[in-house]
Amino acid sequence: MAWNEPGNNGKDRDPWGNSGKSNQTPPDLDKVFRNLMQKLGGLTGGRRPGGDINGVGITVVLMIALVAWVISGFYTIKEAERGVVLRFGKFYESVEPGLRWKATFIDHVIPVDVESVRSLPAAGFVLTRDENVVRVEMDVQYRIADARKYLFSVTNADDSLSQATDSALRYVVGHNTMDDVLTRGREKVRQDTWQELEDTIEPYDMGIVVVDVNFLPARPPEEVKDAFDDAISAQEDEERFIREAEAYAREVEPKARGQVKRLEEEALAYKEQTVLKATGEVARFNELLPQYQAAPDLTRQRIYLETMEEIYSKANKVLVDLPQGSNSMIYLPLDKLTPPAAQGGRAAPATAGANSQLPVRSSSSGEQASDTVGLDSAPLRSSERTVGRY
Repeated sequence: MAWNEPGNNGKDRDPWGNSGKSNQTPPDLDKVFRNLMQKLGGLTGGRRPGGDINGVGITVVLMIALVAWVISGFYTIKEAERGVVLRFGKFYESVEPGLRWKATFIDHVIPVDVESVRSLPAAGFVLTRDENVVRVEMDVQYRIADARKYLFSVTNADDSLSQATDSALRYVVGHNTMDDVLTRGREKVRQDTWQELEDTIEPYDMGIVVVDVNFLPARPPEEVKDAFDDAISAQEDEERFIREAEAYAREVEPKARGQVKRLEEEALAYKEQTVLKATGEVARFNELLPQYQAAPDLTRQRIYLETMEEIYSKANKVLVDLPQGSNSMIYLPLDKLTPPAAQGGRAAPATAGANSQLPVRSSSSGEQASDTVGLDSAPLRSSERTVGRY
């Protein structure tokens, strides 16, 4: 038997909670909502006739919501940051460090660090001008100069900088030989890459400033690494030899210049001495010529005596006094008569006998004679031996 059929003794009820009488209808929805609103109005200050919410309660709720909205709008920009304010998703203004306020749900603030130096690595295999493949690595250090341009000039400034770095690196390495990239041309490659990178990103105006570019050691492919290690070692030896040669040149050149200067001064002094001596001889001859023309024999004899006097004054002399009628032989010690400088620098003089002594025989005449043998520092020859009698 169904619940709404007669005969269930009135114990069954309909879904609305009413007794099973045929004359009852479902409850009114407006009445249910009205009762709910009255309960809420009691919580916020009672209700007015007719069931409406009190205006004071609504005002309190609105005030609380307004205070919460105002408080939620305060924010702080750090010293190393700059803030970019977006209003309804569009750029509105840039803000400096400090305590700021924004309209919540209307404005959106993006803080950007503009003082920290960021690092962007780049690496890859690159083909050089001489058609060799090298692995190059580079580290680009940069910082943000303009927060607005960094966020809105391009879609992703960091990604754009990475692509520009790869492009600049491949361009520069492709215009250099493998030897330059691996050894002595590394600094030039670094400078050229830096300049090329700045030229590439300049038209995009991304608000980025490149601080430094570090060109890490490049490596050849593993297949030829040993050969390139030998080449680098040989180049280092070459540079070491060059430095040693330059050091030796710096040591020897001043000495050579000093010797050249000394020889030049000695040559000039000898030249002046010779010229002055020749001038003096000419003057002496000019003075002597009239005397010679007046008395040739007397002048000739006087010149001879003066010449012999000058010669004998510079030569060693030995005076031997032989007794009258003596026929003995005397040996002169030539090695004792010769100066030490002449002995060491010249050949031994002509000698007579095993003891290197010059024999002097006595005169056959009956008169007592003194033989004088003159020896100079040069080796004696037969034509140079002079025996004088006084």
